[in-house]
Amino acid sequence: MSLEPIERAEVEGELVDLDHDGEPDVFRPGRDVAKGSGGELVEHTGQQVDQPAGRAPIELRVRRIERRPLVPEWATSAEGVREVVVFAAGHAGHVVAFHMIRLPLYGGKVLAWCPVGLARLVAAGARWVLDAEGHAMRRQVAKGSDPDTHLRVRAEGRALVRRRATMAAVLVGLVATGGVLAGLLVPLVAYLAAAGAVVALGLAGAPKDKPIASRAVVVERYVRLTSEMVERGLRSLGLAAMTAKGARIEFPAPIQRDGPGWRAEVDLPFGMTATDVIERRDRLAAGLRRPLGCVWPEPASDEHPGRLVVWVGDVPMNKAKAPEWPLLRAGKVDIFKPVPFMIDQRMRPVGIDLVFWNMLIGAMPRMGKTFALRLVVLAAALDPYVQLRLFELKGTGDLGMCEPVAHHYASGAGVDAKEATMASLRDLYQQLETRAATITRIAKENPAACPENKVTPDLSRDPRLGLGIVLAMIDECQEIYSDKEYREEAEKLTEGIIKRGPALGIILVLATQRPDAKSLPTGVSANVGIRFCLRVMGQLENDMVLGTSSYKAGIRATTFTASDKGIGYLAGVVDDPVIGRTYGVDGPAAEKVVKRARLLREQAGTLTGHAIGEAQIVVNVAEDVAAVFGDEPKLWTTTILERLTGYRPEVYTGWTPEQLAAALKPYGITSGQVWGTTAEGKGANRQGYVLDAITRATRS
Repeated sequence: MSLEPIERAEVEGELVDLDHDGEPDVFRPGRDVAKGSGGELVEHTGQQVDQPAGRAPIELRVRRIERRPLVPEWATSAEGVREVVVFAAGHAGHVVAFHMIRLPLYGGKVLAWCPVGLARLVAAGARWVLDAEGHAMRRQVAKGSDPDTHLRVRAEGRALVRRRATMAAVLVGLVATGGVLAGLLVPLVAYLAAAGAVVALGLAGAPKDKPIASRAVVVERYVRLTSEMVERGLRSLGLAAMTAKGARIEFPAPIQRDGPGWRAEVDLPFGMTATDVIERRDRLAAGLRRPLGCVWPEPASDEHPGRLVVWVGDVPMNKAKAPEWPLLRAGKVDIFKPVPFMIDQRMRPVGIDLVFWNMLIGAMPRMGKTFALRLVVLAAALDPYVQLRLFELKGTGDLGMCEPVAHHYASGAGVDAKEATMASLRDLYQQLETRAATITRIAKENPAACPENKVTPDLSRDPRLGLGIVLAMIDECQEIYSDKEYREEAEKLTEGIIKRGPALGIILVLATQRPDAKSLPTGVSANVGIRFCLRVMGQLENDMVLGTSSYKAGIRATTFTASDKGIGYLAGVVDDPVIGRTYGVDGPAAEKVVKRARLLREQAGTLTGHAIGEAQIVVNVAEDVAAVFGDEPKLWTTTILERLTGYRPEVYTGWTPEQLAAALKPYGITSGQVWGTTAEGKGANRQGYVLDAITRATRS
């Protein structure tokens, strides 16, 4: 029925095809009316929602266009070009070497099958000369009852055979004559021609299931990823949405080389997300017939949730030859610039910015946590202006080679190491106030020297200001967070340092092999900027290190296997978490780096503390408070702080009442209202402490 729009009226009706595109248009409630060819009114109830095909405003059409890169991604960097060239050269070299080694075998096969090929050639020639294909037709005519047709067909057949026999004789004669002349005049040409003929006859004689030449690219390294392989792998996951009727898998971009592997972008069927595939990585690898360590599905976070990126490496990531750490043999570091930390699946270097950030490293035991931590420490050590405070609470001495450059150092799971750790944290916590005051003063006096109210390279290297960069590292930090005597104070100190320290030049790096809520307070883990998670066993541990909902988003360190040592997710460096493997620097190599770092510090005059034999000041706050009490039974908190500052100014200068309360709480000492007198002799109740409680705590 042909329809045309007419005037609007107060009516209701059905959906109609107003633009003649074969489909009903969609309307919102309204009063549009259409007139049918028969004169009747066909009514509908609204205004048009969908734009007619081809009539969308130009701004809408442009928004639907996704501009693809002018050149492949690998061609945008020297490293990418190098990887492709290396792959192509390796592929070609492998093929050539493969066949060159087998040339004698190929020659034997050619000679063996040459007689068969000659026989097949003679047989084919004979069938052609004798017109074998016309034999069936002539027999059919002979059976008929028309003698004239039979005689005519037989005469034509004999004439055809004579012509072909003549042509064959001439051809054989020419070939023979040419061969004799070539042998007499140009022997080399004759030999090459004879060799070519033998090879051709050998190839013609070889069975189709036993070719002369073997396939050179049967090794997995050179398997090319194709759309058929990807689709087969995805459909093998056993997901209902993937195999449902009408389910479509689309490829919005060509599959191409990306580093030492292949990259495929896939639009999954409607209703599927990239996470559905990521959590079945092992099945995808089985469907692609590739080792698990080669297959790395990732979400395309800048697209819709149904866009999947599948990267398939030539060799498993844990077996690929890793490049050497760029700073292993030479070089120094500027801590204000990214330092090399790992390589991703595509063998591209990934650096981390340490200044203005804190870092958390989590993993199961023996998965490479200490190696990752060591890289951070070594990189910081190569900047002679960075003060290192290193605390290894496992007691195995994994960072013992770094002692020669450490301002503070302690190793062990006992009380002494924990006390040293807490003393250093208290000192850093106290520095938050003094550094903040210094930066505020500088920003007011000289805004150009401190434009963002943060530590700058120039400010950090002026020893008069006390704003030098400090990197404090605690390995096995769960030892203090799970200790009932230190947990509350440690949480308060580290959370304060994490929140305020980066802008003030204080970097805190924590590492744990037990990343759960008990061993890693949420107030600490939630505020860390850079996170590196190697293999963990469950969703809770995964999200404690990488952040809440990381597991649901498909960022799963649980998919790593026992052989994936040093491989983990790095989050907080770029927009999306990156899978990579840390550079491998063993103990002896680390010792050489530390020697170079110590020499740099000697030249810069920045060796301090433990590195030059100075003992770290580790105080017992309760004993110090008892010492400044004297014989007085009660003291206000403000009075105690004044006396502590005079007693140990290098420790207690700048302490607040809250900081003193947190330091005394592990000893069971709490403050309360106590009576005292001011300097003018006036009595008052103020917050303070009782000597008896402090004495009992120091004796227990």
